[in-house]
Amino acid sequence: MPVNPTIEYQKAEREFSEARTISEKLSALHKMLQTAPSHKGAENLRAEIKSKIAKYKKLAEKEKQQRKKSSTQAIKKEGAATVCIVGTTNSGKSTLLKNLTNANVKISNYPYTTTKPEIGVLDYKGVKIQIIEIPSIIENYINTENGPFNLSIIRLADLLILTGNIGLVKKELEKEDINIKFIIYKNQENIKDIIWENLDLIKVYTKEPGKKPKFPPVPLKKGSTIKELAKEIHQDFIKKFKFARVQGTSVKHQNQHCGLNHKLHDEDIVELHIR
Repeated sequence: MPVNPTIEYQKAEREFSEARTISEKLSALHKMLQTAPSHKGAENLRAEIKSKIAKYKKLAEKEKQQRKKSSTQAIKKEGAATVCIVGTTNSGKSTLLKNLTNANVKISNYPYTTTKPEIGVLDYKGVKIQIIEIPSIIENYINTENGPFNLSIIRLADLLILTGNIGLVKKELEKEDINIKFIIYKNQENIKDIIWENLDLIKVYTKEPGKKPKFPPVPLKKGSTIKELAKEIHQDFIKKFKFARVQGTSVKHQNQHCGLNHKLHDEDIVELHIR
């Protein structure tokens, strides 16, 4: 952190830390350079930023070239969230993917069995979560044949599951400025629940008057309100909204009447009433 940093610099630094894609990282770095102090004491800081800009420009070019010559297409994000299984070889990544999603993946005792990202879908109480197994992490992963492409997938994940040599995995991710929430897998039987608890999501059931709650539930970000729920169902629900009757832990009394700004909790049941 530079001496007496401006508010603009601090904002750009936060943008860099929170950025996922290489282009977002580059954009934030350019803002950092523009807003960094220009006095002699900040020369090392500016040199460090310029070095990172050069690094990310090279990464962007590598990723671009790799996409051109590779038959592997970009992976489309699906479901309420994307979770990547990231670990070293023979650390149970494929077995975990199969157990979570029933994906038809190759499992063996030989190292480096997984040569490309493998995808499955976890159904957690009706909420679909995309699970991607990333080929094994090794030293200097960015310099491997498909390293930049695989890292670009990791960057867009909402949560990582780390397996095997955790120290090596974290080191390789930190080298590429990948700061994503992670959990460490150690054969936990309740791993599905652990994944859900760390995704910062809630699932909300809707219902019509006099009927049972609908399945599947609607996935929302933690802290979401009835307004966000109404948007997910139909835009007209907000315009015609009258009140909502809510059951669950977010209300003091069951079947409580609530407005659009009421914050919902996991497994709440909401009955929307419109004009």
